[in-house]
Amino acid sequence: MASKKDIDHAKLDAVVAAARKARDSREQSYRAKALKLYPWVCGRCQREFDHSNLHELTVHHRNHDHDDNPDDGSNWELLCLYCHDNEHQKQQQSASVFDAERETERGSHQPFADLGALLKSQESEEK
Repeated sequence: MASKKDIDHAKLDAVVAAARKARDSREQSYRAKALKLYPWVCGRCQREFDHSNLHELTVHHRNHDHDDNPDDGSNWELLCLYCHDNEHQKQQQSASVFDAERETERGSHQPFADLGALLKSQESEEK
């Protein structure tokens, strides 16, 4: 395992910078297309935007796949920052509910189910 002294920080900084630049350019390309395709209105709350507050209007990927950017914009919708955050919270909550339901179907995980028996067996071994 590499220690802190073995890390080439200049190389790491360059990799992170390149990744951020690629993400930003990818985001700008689909954002620019979405802003040309759609009116500058939040798809949820219907708030209208102009050049002064356009930075608060975001592109939401309907299928939550940020690499799915068809030219026709069929996977995009424009949402304000607040509605976009709310949309992702709803997705996380539904994923949590799905995970809980799946766990119930498999049988709930009960890590302490046999703890009493284990403690009793250890007590009897100690005597």
